[in-house]
Amino acid sequence: MTEKRKLPVPADSDWWRGAVIYQIYPRSFQDTNGDGIGDLLGIARRLPHVASLGVDAVWISPFFRSPMKDFGYDVSDYCDVDPMFGSLADFDTLVETAHLLGLKVMIDLVLSHTSDQHPWFQESRSSRDNDRANWFVWSDAKPDGTPPNNWLSIFGGSAWQWDTTRCQYYLHNFLTSQPDLNFHEPQVQEALLDIAQFWLDRGVDGFRLDTVNFYTHDSQLRDNPALAEDMRNPITAPAVNPYTWQEHLYDKTQPENLLFLAKLRKLMDRYNAAAVGEIGEDLRGMEVLGEYTGGTDHLQMSYAFELLSAKAPTASYVKDVMDQVASVASDGWACWAFSNHDVVRHVSRWGIGDAAARMYTTLMMCLRGSACIYQGEELALPEAELAFEDLQDPYGISFWPAFKGRDGCRTPMVWEPDEHHGGFTEGKPWLPVSHEHLRMTVSDQEKDPAAILHHYRRAISFRHSHKALGKGSMEDLSTDGTVLSFRRKVSGEELFCAFNISPDPAAIDAPPGKWQQVGVELGSTGTAPDGKFHLGPWQPALAVKV
Repeated sequence: MTEKRKLPVPADSDWWRGAVIYQIYPRSFQDTNGDGIGDLLGIARRLPHVASLGVDAVWISPFFRSPMKDFGYDVSDYCDVDPMFGSLADFDTLVETAHLLGLKVMIDLVLSHTSDQHPWFQESRSSRDNDRANWFVWSDAKPDGTPPNNWLSIFGGSAWQWDTTRCQYYLHNFLTSQPDLNFHEPQVQEALLDIAQFWLDRGVDGFRLDTVNFYTHDSQLRDNPALAEDMRNPITAPAVNPYTWQEHLYDKTQPENLLFLAKLRKLMDRYNAAAVGEIGEDLRGMEVLGEYTGGTDHLQMSYAFELLSAKAPTASYVKDVMDQVASVASDGWACWAFSNHDVVRHVSRWGIGDAAARMYTTLMMCLRGSACIYQGEELALPEAELAFEDLQDPYGISFWPAFKGRDGCRTPMVWEPDEHHGGFTEGKPWLPVSHEHLRMTVSDQEKDPAAILHHYRRAISFRHSHKALGKGSMEDLSTDGTVLSFRRKVSGEELFCAFNISPDPAAIDAPPGKWQQVGVELGSTGTAPDGKFHLGPWQPALAVKV
């Protein structure tokens, strides 16, 4: 292990507000040693591409030591790099490279659970009276030998696994190899805060907190009630998974969670660091977003699931989502995303073409909140089709063929249209490179001025060029048929934004006042002599008040 060192912290403690964050899935970004798996030096090598997009930060999915049963989300050592990804020295190189390019670095902290190979769990399961006996969630069986309650794992089946050494059940909200930590134990909280400080001292600028509302559980272990079929949320889990059949009142989103987050926030504030929390909440998503990000005591941002929807967002849907934010989370801050490492890529999920993909990108860059784009999204990569024998994801293997898992969005990034797997590796990639993706590489799109890659750069640049889009208010949100419109305001600037979320033309009246067309490079239209904005299919209208 190399000596840890403290790198300079950013001067702007509010840097995260309105930021654009680029998510990197390390296994699939760039391999430098020919083993077919991406690594930290590969990320460092490709950071100039990320910086060229104009984003503010990178979020790096887990790279800690792990048995890789869930590809790094099962951690066996929080303070070291898994050898397949490199070393702590490689991580330091990555951070230094990012900072030289003007990029913040956010790492994915998985605090709700560990690997069953973590020394903490190995000690905890060894007896009922060791020093870490209470560090995980253990419970006796019911008199008939069944689990303590009806809680379900999001990956299928009971959330309880029998352990023959302790002759008790342990809780696992995910895989059986991912036992849940017991946040009711003060020593657990202190150990996790020490881990966060370890990485802050190495120069990270913040965290993405995995499954942040799963940290604490109901200490009485009460059963979850059933949930009516018409209230089940397909964003949380696929319809074939009975996890959605419960109202998760007791296994997550407990009030004690906020007490731990307050401690974490106090630590982060010493470093001007920021966190975005992944809140998987079926029924009260926006309400919990407000609770977790309102004020200055908890998280700065919540990773919002609403635009990870199965169907393409309509004008009325986006309005409803933003109205909910204004109603129950006006003091909170969302981080919006269309795609990530857990869902079908949105151009496939929504079945949209190039024009619609461009419009949705521009829309995201105009919404109040921060924005997160997933590697390959800037190329408009579709979901990769894989044969069953190529699957690696245990979630997809379990529910095949009704649910094909998450491998299709995790295939390697494509850099060059060559025979070496798109420039990702000289070896055999851990997942096959999509032949369709090889026609959409970074190299090819760099050479094509009309490619969507350049649209992403222009849209991000437009966001940064208008301070109202970063930190301004959102007002006069309305819909007129298929057109969504709103105003973004900050001291010294007011911007009108309208989007025709439709393959058919539409027209809306211009708002009162004098407006100057902007965003021509994004396909924005101006006002016509009749005082209307005439919008083509999937076209925005963007104007600044003069």
